[in-house]
Amino acid sequence: MGKKKRKAGEINSSSMADIAFLLLIFFLVTTSMSSSTGLSRILPPPLPKDQVVPPVDINKRNLFVVKVNSQNQLMVQGELMDIRGLREKAKEFIKNEANQDNLPVRTLVDIPLIGLMEITKDHVISLQNDVDTQYQAYIDVQNELVAAYNELRNELSQEKFGKKYNELDEEQQKAVKTAYPQKISEAEPKNYGGVK
Repeated sequence: MGKKKRKAGEINSSSMADIAFLLLIFFLVTTSMSSSTGLSRILPPPLPKDQVVPPVDINKRNLFVVKVNSQNQLMVQGELMDIRGLREKAKEFIKNEANQDNLPVRTLVDIPLIGLMEITKDHVISLQNDVDTQYQAYIDVQNELVAAYNELRNELSQEKFGKKYNELDEEQQKAVKTAYPQKISEAEPKNYGGVK
């Protein structure tokens, strides 16, 4: 007698879709998503449609220009700079402690809770980046500029109130913000190419 060949039985695949769905749910639930970085900003309300915005004339010495090109190179006030030097350069510009002619004009202002203080109230930091600038490079530059303001505010808070800025009450924080208002202007990205 010869051996009979047995025919292999078919595998029931009707529950495969259920198993695949359960695996998909499992991986969605257990996988951690990377949190995106971003900037918290409070935007001004939109202007009424009939309101015309007059052109703003800014004294050149009150303007601090920061450009980031498509290769993520940083140019500050026309000079190539490493991002590690940006914070100190920005603080020097914002404060203008020595009242230098090439830095912002200082004005004597009477600030509630602080008193008379010379500040650079008309200064503006202009941040310009290339359309091909990497987002992380843009965030890094923003962080350094904001850190410059934060450090100046902390220094003044310690000097005048003996506490860090974030430990001050609302009125004290308002006074410190008056001394060091955050003025970062962001231009629409352009195609600058490489920094020359």
